[in-house]
Amino acid sequence: MRLTILAIVLLLAGLIGGIGFYLHVDDLAECEVRPTVQKSTCQPADAVVAISGGDTAARTREAVELYKNGWGAKLIFSGAAQDKSGPSNAEAMRRIALSSGVPNGDIITEEYGSTTKENAENTQSILTENDIQSVILVTSGYHQRRAGLEFSARSSGNISVRNHPVRSDNQWSTTWWWLTPTGWYLAVSELVKISIFYIGASR
Repeated sequence: MRLTILAIVLLLAGLIGGIGFYLHVDDLAECEVRPTVQKSTCQPADAVVAISGGDTAARTREAVELYKNGWGAKLIFSGAAQDKSGPSNAEAMRRIALSSGVPNGDIITEEYGSTTKENAENTQSILTENDIQSVILVTSGYHQRRAGLEFSARSSGNISVRNHPVRSDNQWSTTWWWLTPTGWYLAVSELVKISIFYIGASR
C-alpha cells in the first residue's frame, strides 16, 4: 500500500513538474540581469514584444524592465481592446510604459490582435517594416510556450524569437500553479491549444 501511494505521489510530482517546465519556457533563464555577449541567448535583441491577456499589467512591467536593462531598443505591445468602449490593451500597455519613463518614440503598438495567433500575425508586419530581426517575447508563464510557437511559425526563420515569461502574476505561479483550480485550468487549456496548433501546422 505504501509503495502504491509513493508511486502515485511520484507520478503526480513528475506530471506537475513536466507540465510546468514545458509551458514555462525561458530562453533567458541562464542570463544575467543585463545582456552579455558571451552567450548568443544572452545578447540583446532589436525589440521586446509583450502581448496582452491574463495579467496584462504584469506582462507590461516585465517588458519594461527588460527594456530598461538593455535587452531591446524598442518595446512592442500587442493586443486589442478587451472593453470595446475603451482604449486597446496595447494602448493601456503603452501608457504604463510611458509612466515608467520609457520614451514614446521607443514604443510601437499593435491594437487589433485579439488572439495569440492574431498577435503574432499582426506583429510580423511591424517587425518587417522596422527591420527588426530579433525579439524577446514576453507573456505569462502558462502562455509562453504557445505564444513562442505562434510567433516563430510566422517569422519564417527570418526573425529570431526568444522567450521570457513573467515568473509570477495574478493568475499563475511557476512554482505553485498546481495548487489552484485556475492553475490547472490554464495548464490544461494551453496543452489543448498547443495540440491544436501542431495539428494545424501538420496539415
